[in-house]
Amino acid sequence: MTIEQQTQDEVAMLRAEIEMLMNERQALLRTTGAAAVFIANLDSESLPETTYAVADILAHSLNDLSEDTLRDALELVRPAIEAANGAVKEQ
Repeated sequence: MTIEQQTQDEVAMLRAEIEMLMNERQALLRTTGAAAVFIANLDSESLPETTYAVADILAHSLNDLSEDTLRDALELVRPAIEAANGAVKEQ
């Protein structure tokens, strides 16, 4: 295998890895956005006491995110949430 071919193979492998990481990032952003909206709309008074610790961890994890990351996450889920809210209003 020539050096040029090896370099092309490495570039292709890195491109595939970057694409996989970008897809994973999108999935994590969707999860984060949904969790943020869920927490924002949650009535903490109605939570069972056994869930307080987990809810607190989730809330702190969301608060620890950078503003840009949280904005990206919310923008990613906004269309799905608006569609779901519209469907609920039509019922």
